[in-house]
Amino acid sequence: MAIIVLDPGHGGTDPGAVNGSCQEKKYTLDIALKVRSYLQNNYQATVLMTRTTDTTVSLASRTAYANNNGADYFVSIHINAGGGTGFESFIYDGSVSSNTIAWRQTLHDTIISRIGSKWSVTDRGKKRANFHVLRETSMPAVLTENLFIDTTQDLNKLNNASFITDLANATGEGIAKALVLPRKSTVETLPSF
Repeated sequence: MAIIVLDPGHGGTDPGAVNGSCQEKKYTLDIALKVRSYLQNNYQATVLMTRTTDTTVSLASRTAYANNNGADYFVSIHINAGGGTGFESFIYDGSVSSNTIAWRQTLHDTIISRIGSKWSVTDRGKKRANFHVLRETSMPAVLTENLFIDTTQDLNKLNNASFITDLANATGEGIAKALVLPRKSTVETLPSF
């Protein structure tokens, strides 16, 4: 069974990007918990998380957790800042596996197809960067930047429960498509006597 590690960015003493009382760490945890529920409810996979509460977890601990658990895919969830708008995804800017490229393509396109037109979310594209969680993981890894906390139109979406659910479900669906996860059977079989 595939092992997926979800990594809600920041947490604890590290709020991440901030806009007034709004903190990145809250959104990333909320989204990741919903992605986990979506995957557990619909697909056969082991879903682990680098944090499930508002705790401080170092970057080294996040990647070590994924590596030590033999994860098949590492998905780090973030909220952007810097005055832009929209969704973008990152993979490591060094040498990566063909799965890293293909799986990110599937995940990115699935998310944009679900939230792009419905929620007027700009596709900022597929990018590469030298982020610790992408560089130090030994399995395919992706980092998503889900809207901008410091842009009013994006923050309004992040504070909309329906948007968060759509985003989380799209992320879960993208992971499932990328890894070709088997669906859970919806028909319960009764024991024979």
